[in-house]
Amino acid sequence: MLGLDAAGKTTILYKLHIGEVLSTVPTIGFNVEKVQYKNVIFTVWDVGGQEKLRPLWRHYFNNTDGLIYVVDSLDRERIGKARQEFQAIIKDPFMLNSVILVFANKQDMKRVSSACKLEEEKKLV
Repeated sequence: MLGLDAAGKTTILYKLHIGEVLSTVPTIGFNVEKVQYKNVIFTVWDVGGQEKLRPLWRHYFNNTDGLIYVVDSLDRERIGKARQEFQAIIKDPFMLNSVILVFANKQDMKRVSSACKLEEEKKLV
C-alpha cells in the first residue's frame, strides 16, 4: 500500500486488519499486517509516504502481487505529485504484472474530488 503522506494508508490497513478506525501517527518506515478476507489471507505492507521515504518504495516492488495506491481526495494541491509518483511506480519493471487499485480516500468528507473526477480530470490513471 503506497501513497503520499497523510493519504490514509495506515487507517485503511487497520480498518482491514481489525475492523476499526484507529487514531494514527505518520508512518516512519512501514507497517505490515496479515489481513484475511473470507478465505484469502494476504500480507499488506503500508509504507511511509513522506517525500524522503519515496525513493525507498522501489525496494518493496519485487514479488509484489498487488498494489493499493491511496490518494487523498481532499489534497488538491498535491494531486499532481500523487500522479507523478503513481506513474513512476507503474513503470517500474517489477510492477508490470501487479494488480493495481487506486483508492480515492476520504470520499466521506465535504468538498472532496470524486473518484471519477480524479480519474478523468487529473488523469491519475
